[in-house]
Amino acid sequence: MSATSSRTSATPISLATRDATSSSGVVSGHSSVPFSSSVCEHDPDIYEIPASALHVDTGQQVMEVPIHQHRKGQLVIALHGVVTSRVPEGLWMVPPHSGVWIPGNLPHSNHLTRGGRVCHLFIEPGALEMPSHSCTLSISPLLRELVLRLAELPQPYPEQGPTARLVDVLLEELACMPSERLHLPLPEDPRLTRISDALIKTPDDRRTLAEWASELAMSERTLARLIQRDTGLSFSRWRQQLHLVVAIRLLAEGMSVQRVSEDVGYQSVNAFISMFKKLLGTTPARYLQEREQRRSGSERPQEVT
Repeated sequence: MSATSSRTSATPISLATRDATSSSGVVSGHSSVPFSSSVCEHDPDIYEIPASALHVDTGQQVMEVPIHQHRKGQLVIALHGVVTSRVPEGLWMVPPHSGVWIPGNLPHSNHLTRGGRVCHLFIEPGALEMPSHSCTLSISPLLRELVLRLAELPQPYPEQGPTARLVDVLLEELACMPSERLHLPLPEDPRLTRISDALIKTPDDRRTLAEWASELAMSERTLARLIQRDTGLSFSRWRQQLHLVVAIRLLAEGMSVQRVSEDVGYQSVNAFISMFKKLLGTTPARYLQEREQRRSGSERPQEVT
């Protein structure tokens, strides 16, 4: 049995918070504290160590961490379920075995689906050169296991020692992770927010640009210009990106391609697959297979039926 599978069936790892600090000043990764308070009260900036980690298991709860920020950069790794992170420039939906990078001092919120498992990796500024903007990263099995192991270890840790050496390997592996296109830019204009909120809630909404312009009491040309200004995309391209992000989330949750195509408003599976392949360069089936191969560490391609 792999280390991952044994952790999945084990009792969820409790989280360490400022309240769980022992008299020695060491926070143990096994401190027993309530789930909700652990997530919201944990202060990653309390120690100036290169990296620290938290392993979160929501159980039957839906995790909603409101807008906050911290000095350290944060990598949110989805282990099971789907993470949705909001930052000022957009929305990131992260399926299992991917992560969203959030630079330090950037306001953000996180949402994790019921039954989800996630690991938070906090990186001290200067410990590793990371993107200055939010992005999604593919997560290798090795990186996943290193972060999970770090989450189990006491913090802080000595500058020289086993934990410090583990962190060195972790940061080297993190530097090699490729980015993925799972970003949905969100408009800032309040009028456009009405559109984005509606489409995120009901992605199968097929109202045209002209119909939205009429509802917002503006010309179609004005609305098109505002959307391009705020998102950098045309209305049709922006909606396609929303469909892609939502579709990946639903596929990762185990929904069939047929059902996903219906839920995002496509009249035929072929049309949905064409859109998916146009934006990601591969079919939904191949995309899921490649993700599973990355998760398991397999490199040998298999037949996709």
